[in-house]
Amino acid sequence: MQTRPVTPDDLAQSVIAVPPMARDENLVFHPAENEKIIRHIEAGGTSTLLYGGNANFYHIALSEYESILGQLAELAGPETLVIPSVGPAYGMMMDQAAIVKETDYPTVMVLPQQGLTTSEGVVTGLRKFAEKVGKPIVLYIKYGDFITVEGARQLVEDGIISWIKYAIVQEDPAADPYLADLVEQVDPRLIVSGIGEQPVVEHLNDFGVNGFTAGCVCIRPDLSEELREAVQSKDLIRAREIQKIFRPLEDLRNGINPVRVLHEAVRLAGIADTGPALPLLSGISEEEEKRVEEAAEALLAT
Repeated sequence: MQTRPVTPDDLAQSVIAVPPMARDENLVFHPAENEKIIRHIEAGGTSTLLYGGNANFYHIALSEYESILGQLAELAGPETLVIPSVGPAYGMMMDQAAIVKETDYPTVMVLPQQGLTTSEGVVTGLRKFAEKVGKPIVLYIKYGDFITVEGARQLVEDGIISWIKYAIVQEDPAADPYLADLVEQVDPRLIVSGIGEQPVVEHLNDFGVNGFTAGCVCIRPDLSEELREAVQSKDLIRAREIQKIFRPLEDLRNGINPVRVLHEAVRLAGIADTGPALPLLSGISEEEEKRVEEAAEALLAT
């Protein structure tokens, strides 16, 4: 596992895969199946793994947290950057800080808490967490009321932000006043598009952010990396063509549930047995499974 500090070049040189986490029938972390997912992603040229929402770190038990972090570090290749998550509750992240501090992970992402938060409170909480963990952190902006642009800027100026995952969904990704303000107040090289392959052209080309995270990269990492390279080289015609290939599975993720669909898609594509969903989530219906299987197999075979 790569342990040096994360740089803007790291963010630009690889798609940031956000994989699901495989568990056995008893909901225990499954090393062999998780290794299959990691090897598949690495084989496609992707060298950054972010374990967050798709891995359901929202509901991970504190009792298993240290063990899972240790196993992920061992499973990843020597040049693969792995980033775990903490939170989303303040008490949980502060307990997790003591564990992360003793690892070689160069950074950690704080999951966004929806509700019972204020921007001022989030800024204070993340400062306290960063102080305790002793590492720069990843700020995940998923909800417009989670943190203001000014709050994000303050944290960057504090020197505690490794990078920002921006994932507020807009009907038109080219019309995004929050992101427009964010790239004015924060170095765009520290900002990554966090909504998969579909808004990449607008986010990277129009707003100038520095890379993107994706779930469907776990199915076709080589194609997702080609999309990244096409946008960075301004070959937007090819980029749009690749986006169309990802769209059927992405549409199912948006229409059903992004986390639940990706969890099953990795299994249905034959990449790894991801096992049952960790509560408080559940699987998908038989009818949904058929559609997801068709889309995942088509994406894998294209």
